[in-house]
Amino acid sequence: MSRHRSYGKSSKGAKKRNVLKRFERVDVLKELGKWKDGENKKVTGLPKTPIL
Repeated sequence: MSRHRSYGKSSKGAKKRNVLKRFERVDVLKELGKWKDGENKKVTGLPKTPIL
């Protein structure tokens, strides 16, 4: 029995994700100047950010 062609290649790292994790989104907000360390402590409800 042969293996499916999708199992052979490890191209997981090659694709660009279109969703940011929370810490990545916070980093983008810091670069844009919309995040202040002392004030913003919300866990949910972060604004959407462009992927840089």
